[in-house]
Amino acid sequence: EICACLVGSEMCIRDSTMTVTAYCPCEKCCGAYSNGYTATGAKATQGVTIATDPDVIPLGTEVEIDGHIYIAQDVGGAVSGNRIDLYFDSHDDALQWGVQEKTARWNG
Repeated sequence: EICACLVGSEMCIRDSTMTVTAYCPCEKCCGAYSNGYTATGAKATQGVTIATDPDVIPLGTEVEIDGHIYIAQDVGGAVSGNRIDLYFDSHDDALQWGVQEKTARWNG
């Protein structure tokens, strides 16, 4: 992980290689939490919602992956450490994503 801090600022831009997986709102992916809502209470939205480990990337944080900005709105049992779970509307799309290594950037 790389952290570039601005002089005189408590904020750092974090840059880390993350394992990025995918999920959808189905029971297979979310179990008892398959209602389409996130840990923050927001409606999960493809292209916006990601699940993170809040000890690494706090909920509400904007995260850049491949030039796209997502928001950490959810958590998950398999999401810990340097892992991010992208939300997709369909199970097929989530499966197509698979598992990828990506650089993620966020303020923290």
